[in-house]
Order: sequence, then C-alpha cells, then structure tokens
Amino acid sequence: MKRLMLFALVAVLALAACAPAATPAPTAAPTNTPMPMPTPTPAPQTIVDIAVADGRFTTLVAAVQAAGLVETLAGEGPFTVFAPTDEAFAKLPAGTLEELLKPENKQQLTDILLYHVVAGKVMAADVVNLSEAETALGEKVAIKVEDGKVFINEAQVIITDIEASNGVIHVIDTVILPPSMTAEEPMDIVDIAVADGRFTTLVAAVQAAGLVDTLKSEGPFTVFAPTDEAFAKLPAGTIEELLKPENKQQLTDILLYHVIAGKVMAADVSDGLIADTALGTSVFFKLDMGNAYINEAQIIITDIEASNGVIHVIDTVILPKDIVDAAVFNKFETLVAAVQAADLVETLKGEGPFTVFAPTDEAFANLPAGTLENLLKPENKQQLTNILLYHVVPGRVLAEDVVKLTEAETALGQKVTIKVEDGKVFVDNAQVIVTDIKTTNGVIHVIDAVILPK
Repeated sequence: MKRLMLFALVAVLALAACAPAATPAPTAAPTNTPMPMPTPTPAPQTIVDIAVADGRFTTLVAAVQAAGLVETLAGEGPFTVFAPTDEAFAKLPAGTLEELLKPENKQQLTDILLYHVVAGKVMAADVVNLSEAETALGEKVAIKVEDGKVFINEAQVIITDIEASNGVIHVIDTVILPPSMTAEEPMDIVDIAVADGRFTTLVAAVQAAGLVDTLKSEGPFTVFAPTDEAFAKLPAGTIEELLKPENKQQLTDILLYHVIAGKVMAADVSDGLIADTALGTSVFFKLDMGNAYINEAQIIITDIEASNGVIHVIDTVILPKDIVDAAVFNKFETLVAAVQAADLVETLKGEGPFTVFAPTDEAFANLPAGTLENLLKPENKQQLTNILLYHVVPGRVLAEDVVKLTEAETALGQKVTIKVEDGKVFVDNAQVIVTDIKTTNGVIHVIDAVILPK
C-alpha cells in the first residue's frame, strides 16, 4: 500500500514538471481621464432682478415699470428698498392700484415708490438702531421696534437682509404712503363751523345772509364766532327776526362785524387794539386778568386754524356801534354825559355820517375848575350844545383825509383849523391822539383837549 501511494506522488510530480509554463494575465492599457470643467459663477443680481425672480413682488415690479424706475433701481446705488408684497398692495382700497398705474398718475406712483427707498445699504442690524430715515422722496419714514418686531411707519418688516449687488431689500407687509399724501386737506372756515356742532345758529345765519361763498373763498379771514349759546343770549325773537329775508342786510352787517380781514392769531391781539371789520367799522380789544375780550364778548377759544384763516370763539354776539355806542363803550364818560345833557344823543345816533373829535375825560378835567359843572346846568344847555357841535364835522373824514386839510367846517357852522406839525395832527389847540374809530354812522378821532368856539 505504501509503495502504491509513493508511486502516485512521483507520477504527479513528474507530470507537473513536464507541463508548459502558465501564460501571465494581460495588463489593461492606460486611459486618459478628462479634466473637470469649471462651474460658472452666477452673475450678481440687482434689486430689480431679485424682485422679478422672486415671484412675491409682481405688483411692485409692475409699479416700478409704470413709474419708469427700473433703470434707477438697477443702477449702482446702493439702495435700501422696503418692498411691499403682492398681498400688501392688495390691502389698498379697491381701485387704488389701478388708478396709480394710469399714465396720468405717474408722478403720484413715483412718489409712493420713492418713499419706499432709502439711500445707502442699511442692513437690519442698522435699521433697529434708527428712529427715522429720509427716503429718496425727501420725506422721512418712522422706524420703531415693538415686541421684537420692526415697523416702518405702520408696515411690519417681515423679511430682512435680502442682499443685492446694488443694495438690500427688506420685505414689508403694507404699502406706506408719504405724509404729504395722507395729510388731510385743511377745512375752510365754513366747513369747520359746520362740522364743529357748536355753531348751528351761526351757520344758519351765514347761509341766510348769502355769505357762504365769501367765507369759503381764499381770504384770509379772522372770524370771531359766537356759539349757539351766545346767540341764545340775544333778546327773545331777535334771531328769528334777523333770519327773515326782509332783514337780510341787517343780518349781513352783524355777521360782517364779526370778521376781520387777514389772519389775526391770538398772539397778535394786544390790550387797547382797535381793528377794522369787514363791515368797515371798528371793534375793540381788551386784555384783563388773563382773559381777552372783543367789545363785550369774551374770547373763549382761540386759534382754530382753517385753510383760509382762523376762528376765535366768543361767548356773546357783538353788534355794530354808532358814534354814541362807541363813546359809551370806550368810556368817554364826560363826553357822553354832556351829549345827554345837550339832548344830542338822537342826533349823533342818526344816519349821519359824522366826524367827531372826541375829548377824553382827562381833556374835560383840564378845563378851568367849575367850567364843566356850569356847562351841565340846564340853563347853560345852548352853550354846551354849541361847544359839542363845534367838535362835529359833517361827513366821514378819515385820518388820511384830515391831514390834507387846513380847516373844516363844523356842525356849529364855525371852522376848526387843522395843522400837521412834527408828524402830529392838531385841531385848533387839541392834539389828535387816536384816529379812525369807525362806526356805523361816522368816525371818531380822539383829542386831548376840549376845543371852544370862537
């Protein structure tokens, strides 16, 4: 058995030695590997490019195109754009957007868009440190941070820092409008009176007098407006009578007596001021213990500004004054007493017109002692009358006319001499110290001495 196994092993070895050598496996031929191609760098996008590509700003893009601002916002900049979404534009009142996109409204659209643009690149980290920013329109936007939210005017910033090659976009949820567009048009004097609610009687009177168009015109006017309570203080039936068509002229005169040409603010009023009204007669101002008065009426509210002037509210209806009324109101007490003693009240309350050179109380006090007391005695009535008539010139002679005269004939029939010396005007020996107190039946010039007939 051992010999058999040995023989087999020798045979195997012999066969192996006689076998041909193994052919080596072929080596793969080398191949050329292609070089990787460079990835192209995207071109930087402008603010306009980003808005167009985004898809949330189709309305904004249409508006920018309609306003002719594409080249501007694609320009070098840098710009900061607060970009309203399509939803923001949809919140505008119905029809607003369509109107803005019309060619005739291009300037308005442009102004709105420029109000959304700030010069420079202002990132969110900088925005929160500002309280306001000037826009490309030249009007400012307000900026505030509230509960971690940022607001531009009333619009919330909902996405920040979308960087562009020429600036940055912050997305807002509301279209913001320039203050110049949102400011309410100021109302005129009539509109304010109608809207206020305290002047229903005044408004009715203005309408009845046909003065609505006048007081709605350019002006400016200063109106001293009586409240409904002021009209209610008139004697019973007065307002009803005045509102009748046959009394239109009288009503008109009363209303015009409450109007001064020009815009007279409260700060312009001084104690003792005399001003001409639209009626052509004078009103008198007094300041007393912090209160201001026009004639008998207290001014209770001041400086209600209107597009065509200003309103001051008064607590009493003021009535035009004739010469006697004006003398009484201005406390020419001695002159009034003399006029009453001479029975000239009705004369000087008549149609006139008259020009009265009115001596002050101090002027009468400068007469020799006892003179005034004697003149006021009934037996001296004619002498007193003559003196008073010597202070009256027929006609309405204003100061500008007085200075052109050398004399004037009085109601007594005698002439007074008039001269101007060193800028002062004298009637006989009396200096004229106040001029042109205009009344319904003439004019008063105040003098510092009693003048006596020759």
